[in-house]
Amino acid sequence: MSTLLSVLSKTEGAEAAHLREFAAAVRSGLTRPGQKELHSKYFYDELGSALFEAITVLPEYGLSRADLRILASNADEIAVRAGSPVLVAELGSGTGRKTRYLLEAFGRRQLSLRYCPIDVSVAALETCERLLDGVAEVYPLPGTYLPGVTQAARMLRPGERLMLLFLGSTIGNFEPAPAMAFLRDLRREIQAGDHLLLGADLVKPVEQLLLAYNDPAGVTAAFNLNLLGRINRELGANFDLRRFRHDSRYNALYQRVEMHLVSTAAQTVEIPMAGCRVPFAEGESIWTESSHKYRLSDLDRMATESGFRVEAQWTDAEWPLVESLWIAI
Repeated sequence: MSTLLSVLSKTEGAEAAHLREFAAAVRSGLTRPGQKELHSKYFYDELGSALFEAITVLPEYGLSRADLRILASNADEIAVRAGSPVLVAELGSGTGRKTRYLLEAFGRRQLSLRYCPIDVSVAALETCERLLDGVAEVYPLPGTYLPGVTQAARMLRPGERLMLLFLGSTIGNFEPAPAMAFLRDLRREIQAGDHLLLGADLVKPVEQLLLAYNDPAGVTAAFNLNLLGRINRELGANFDLRRFRHDSRYNALYQRVEMHLVSTAAQTVEIPMAGCRVPFAEGESIWTESSHKYRLSDLDRMATESGFRVEAQWTDAEWPLVESLWIAI
């Protein structure tokens, strides 16, 4: 088999496996008893990734700008504390726009720098590679977090440490128990002395939070509804997006914003490739995302319980958010 045919065969195999996994997750999430759910990781097809990039520049959504301010102002101190030489790997890199500050800071401390962006969106990785070419040697790793970290760790050279970036409060999309399980799994993939820079959105006024997740321009609503559009496109479903509406809610008990898609009428949706028919009552919702908010004490506890020690923290005053530097112990 030629090299080209081999690559095409592997790509087709990966796409088929993705569709099987996606179909199984949709079937499980929408036919479960009680609250219907879809995992937020499925937001990020090409259109979903583009819509999320648009969300990050909305005036109501201050998280990304706060992240950018912290990184721009503190990149050199972060690089000094992490030491060198390092191999930088980023979980959920997206286009890597805000990562440039860190990469430039690390690049000033070592002769050559390698960067492994890890993302499920191939389109985002292609943009990332283009934008950061010349800042570092970019090695895109398409796929999910832990397999990507495993691949990056295998690339380490003698004397190098791994510097993991998990920015933008993506950890907040995990429920508390899975978040802890993920951090422990992450710790097992790396070595003592490796670092993790973890972004986390902090508790703030409810009105401010809800506006950030239900902007007047409707970009977040389009982002949420695109998940149903993706199921239509990839699994042959017949969701009528006009018969669902976006809803955001704050759950004070769990310190989280929840995003839902609410059925505006009684209806049944066919999803042929998932092998199911899904009935909806009027007012019934699909829970699509949780975005947990933290206190600094929460993050200290999470670090200790997952095998890390907090080395330093940087916060933004305008939009309360923290970048927390942890070292594996």
